[in-house]
Formats: sequence, structure tokens, C-alpha cells
Amino acid sequence: MDKISIIIPCYNEQEAIPIFYHAITKTAESLLDLQMEFLFINDGSTDGSLKEMKQLAEKDERVKYVSFSRNFGKEAAMYAGLSYADGDYAAIMDVDLQDPPELLPEMYRLITTEDYDCVATRRVTRKGEPPIRSFFARRFYGLMHKLSKTDIVDGARDYRLMTRQFVRELLRLGEYNRFSKGLFGWVGFRTKWLEYENVERSAGETKWSFWKLLIYSIEGIVGFTTAPLVMAAFLGVFFCVVAFTAICFIIIRTALYGDPVSGWPSMTCIIVFLGGIQLFCMGILGEYLAKTYMETKRRPIFICKETNISHDAE
Repeated sequence: MDKISIIIPCYNEQEAIPIFYHAITKTAESLLDLQMEFLFINDGSTDGSLKEMKQLAEKDERVKYVSFSRNFGKEAAMYAGLSYADGDYAAIMDVDLQDPPELLPEMYRLITTEDYDCVATRRVTRKGEPPIRSFFARRFYGLMHKLSKTDIVDGARDYRLMTRQFVRELLRLGEYNRFSKGLFGWVGFRTKWLEYENVERSAGETKWSFWKLLIYSIEGIVGFTTAPLVMAAFLGVFFCVVAFTAICFIIIRTALYGDPVSGWPSMTCIIVFLGGIQLFCMGILGEYLAKTYMETKRRPIFICKETNISHDAE
């Protein structure tokens, strides 16, 4: 009998956990020929999320939990879930029910009957999201499609069902700075995409502010393309050519017409502009250097404080 491990990252989701549990157990009733494991990852929550997990674990042996020593972020929570999951298949789902559990039976059918290694989901609409957030999200995916060789699909969710081989290869990518949407595409394998319309949260508020999403997008760009470094190099070459042309122009003008003292406001603007370009390029270099610095420290991706799982993480 196949076993599916459902990985559910949680950060301050006390209200959403019982609602999710009711929905996922209802879906599990339609998959009676499967073993199910509900693996909640408590990502350093400061509310009663862990208490809710423990209460569910007491009444349902299928419920497992892993509690972090502090907040490490959703990427670390997903990695921890994949590390602790022991099912033949593993699925990642958001606890807020924006990942519809009713898609799970179809995902299992596709991955077992049509020889797929992964069945992933993507939103075709962003109904309910702020327009500015949707706009920048689409621009980000468009940019990543042009800059990166990794297949990152517009509207892709972390919600996907994966084979044990797919999970094993993901776990081999032990990098500290993780961008899972890129890692899913980087490992390859055959992936089937299911489309659905956006679903609003069942309870609580999103923990992803615009600023956090911006930082996350930078993680993705730095992690999966070196195009910004190439752009910085081209900017340097371009302004060297401009500077050389300007020098030649000034020499010729001085030789023909003399050198009256004028134009200092425009010169100041040019100096400030070029200084800004230099700082921008230094920032790009600094971002790549910072990521390299964090990787060389080889710090653990997460620290488990408490769990009801008997075996250690892989």
C-alpha cells in the first residue's frame, strides 16, 4: 500500500490548522487505499500553533509534527518536511487552504498511471490579491523566464506531489539560500502541471508582505542566474566608451574654441549619476558575495527543537 506524506509548513497559523485538518482528512476518505501522513512543520510560531498540532497528534496517529527552535522561514520548513517524510510520495501544501486538497486524488492518479515524477499546480488567476502585488509577481516570472535557464512557471505554487526519487534528489541540494520554485525545475524529471483559479485564505492573514516577497524574488534571481553580473559588466564597458568619447569631444572643443568655465551643474549631475551606477553594480557584486559567504559557513538549514517522529531526519 502506497503512503503519501503531506508536508504542511506553519508559522502562526493557530486558526487555520484545525480547518486544514478537517479538509485534508475529508480528502483522505476518498483515498482509502492509501496510507496518509500529515507532517506539520512549526516554523518558530509564537501563537498556539504547536499546541494545536499536539492536540491533533493525540487523537490521530497520522499527524506528525516537527517544531523548530526559532523561525527559519518557509524554505527551511519545506526542506525539513522533505527530510522527515518517509512516504512513497510527498506533497507540500499551505495550511491556509489556498492549495485545494480536492486536487490530491487527481494528482495521485496522474503520478501513478501516466509515469510522471511530479504533479505540480499553478494559479491561472490572482483573484483577491492586491493589483500591485499581482503586477510585480508577473513581472518577476517574466524576468526569470528570460534570465534563467531553469524552468520556472508563472503562477507556480509549492503545492505538488513528488515521487521518492524526486524528493531524494531535492534533498541532495543542501544549499543554505534556497529558492524551491527554482530547485523544483532544476532537478528536472517529468512534471505535469494542473491549473486552478486562486483561492483565498481560510483563516488568518498572509505572512508574506510586499517587502518579504521582494527579498524572496532577489533570492531567486541571485540563486538561478548570473545575468545581473553580466549586466554590471556591460554597464561598465558602456560608460567607459561614453567617457572616452566625451574626453575626445572636450579635447577637440578646447583646441578649437578655448576652454571657458561653464557647465558645472551638468557635470555634477553626471558625477552623481555615474556614482549611483557604480554603487548599483557594487550592490550586485555584494549580493552574490554575501550568498557565497553564507554558503561557506555551512550552517544547518533548520534546527529541530521538538518532534513526535521517532527517526532522525535524513
